[in-house]
Formats: sequence, C-alpha cells, structure tokens
Amino acid sequence: MERIIQLNDMLDTAAFYGVNNQNMICLKNQFPTVKLVARDCRIKASGAEKTLDAFEQALHQCEQLCLKTGHLSEKEILQLLHGEKVEEKKDEDLILYGVHGKVISARSEHQQQLMKAYTHNDLLFAIGPAGSGKTYTAIALAVSALKNKEVKRIILSRPAVEAGEKLGFLPGDMRDKIDPYLQPLYDALQDMIPGTKLNEYMERGIIQIAPLAFMRGRTLSDAVVILDEAQNTTIPQIKMFLTRLGINGKMIVTGDLTQIDLPASQRSGLADAVDRLCQVKGVQVIRFTEKDIVRHPLVGRIVQAYSKQQDAQASSQQQTD
Repeated sequence: MERIIQLNDMLDTAAFYGVNNQNMICLKNQFPTVKLVARDCRIKASGAEKTLDAFEQALHQCEQLCLKTGHLSEKEILQLLHGEKVEEKKDEDLILYGVHGKVISARSEHQQQLMKAYTHNDLLFAIGPAGSGKTYTAIALAVSALKNKEVKRIILSRPAVEAGEKLGFLPGDMRDKIDPYLQPLYDALQDMIPGTKLNEYMERGIIQIAPLAFMRGRTLSDAVVILDEAQNTTIPQIKMFLTRLGINGKMIVTGDLTQIDLPASQRSGLADAVDRLCQVKGVQVIRFTEKDIVRHPLVGRIVQAYSKQQDAQASSQQQTD
C-alpha cells in the first residue's frame, strides 16, 4: 500500500533530511522494505501496512526532535529507533532553534521579562535603546508561536519615517521604496527560518511585512502582530494599529523614545499609548536599558553618552523655564 505523510510546514528540511539525504538513508536502512519519495514536507511511502505504521511513527519522532532542536543526526535517529533518550541541552531562556540549529534565547534580564510576559499578556510594549534586542526577541517569540501552531500568521510592520528621509526620494516602485525600512525585520527572520521556507511563507501570506499605513481597515486574528520603531507613529496611527487586534491575536510594540524622528511639535504615539495603557489588564510594558545591549560593547557606551547629554539638556531647559 501507499501512504502520503505530511510533515510540519515549519520543519527545516535541509536539517531534517541531512547532507546528501544521509538522515533519510539512515532511516530507510532501518526499514529496508519501505520505498520512499520525499519532496519538501511531503513523503510518499509504500510497503506493508504494519511496516508503514512503524515507519511513520519513527519519522514523526525524528520530525519532533528536529523541530525542537533545529538539527537531526544519524546518531539521534538510531537512538530514537532503539528507544534511547536523546539528550537535549536545557535552557530555560531558549525561545527557539533557528537556521542550522542556531540557539535563539533571551540573553538579558529584560529580554527574559519580555519572553515571560508574552505568555500572560496580549499586548506588550518593549521600550529601550538601540541594540537591546527588543525587535529580535519579539520576532523570535512570533516565529516560535507559528512553529508551535499557536497562531496562523505573523504580521510585521514599521512606520516608513526615519532619519528625516522621505519615501518619494527613493528610487523604484512602492515595494522598492518600502523595503529599505523593513530590512531589519527580514534580517531577523532569515536567522530563524530557512530562506526557501521564508520565501514560501511570504508568498502565501503566512508572514507579512508591510508599512503601518497598510494596516488600516484590517482585523488581525490568529496572528502575532509586531509594530517596530513605534516611537515614529503619531497618536492616531498607533490607535489605528492597536485596534486591529483580533481573536487569538497578540501584539508586541517596540520602540526607542530617544530616537523620535517626528516633528518636534508632534508627540510620539508610542509615548502616548504607554501612558494611557500601562495600567490596562492584559497590557505590560517592558523597559529595556543600556545593560540589555547585545551588540558591540561600544554601542552601550555610545547610548550612555547620548543619554547623559540629553538628560543634561533637559535639566538645563527646566531651569531656564
């Protein structure tokens, strides 16, 4: 008889099948009477019914291990088939395994707070300096939720206003103009999802990356929705965004209130939203600091130097007033 076995869409097939299909060859050697044809996340197997049952069970065991750890070896396959326990590194701060088994975990105190708060709240604000891992941790939590089938979509957005630049000055069509603003989001996703799979998800709308203006009129259900660089939203814009939240949805809003590119006369929508919503049930605000910065050590010192200058200017302004 013949059977089609569907594997999890989030499976890293390169890691699962192994170099030159060595993992599948190893598995096939344990079931010599089973004939296999594998393509992406679909495997066509033929053989006796009882043998296929045992093969499918073994296949799914390997699948679960690969999903969990991001890698699979011939040694681990044999351990699973012989009923031996495969040792896994325990890491309470682990969020997921990325491409090629890269460990993606909460690396600082406030990243860990964000990770824990995600479980108990539907709206999170992550505020702090550049390099503190706000956006990266948020995207990792979203990818983990998609991988575990807790949600059906990931939607990532940014306001297209940065460093005084205007979209009209950039060459190309609308997508060409928008993509430079969204590149940090692509970079994070490429760490967590194999390139081919990422392209497929984007083509199918499972992962969507769009400027904030494209959120109007939508209801975002069964999704993790992330708004990055939210300090550059106006009050009406962030209100519009926050009211898009649908059933079984979660939102993470990230931003740095020291890097606002709006006109001086215009209050940041992020600052306004945090003031209004910080006491609302189901909302939590995580405030990152210079200690959370995970880039080059010099970045932390640069941020600290600018913070001191801004504090001194604010103090001087108050004395003048």
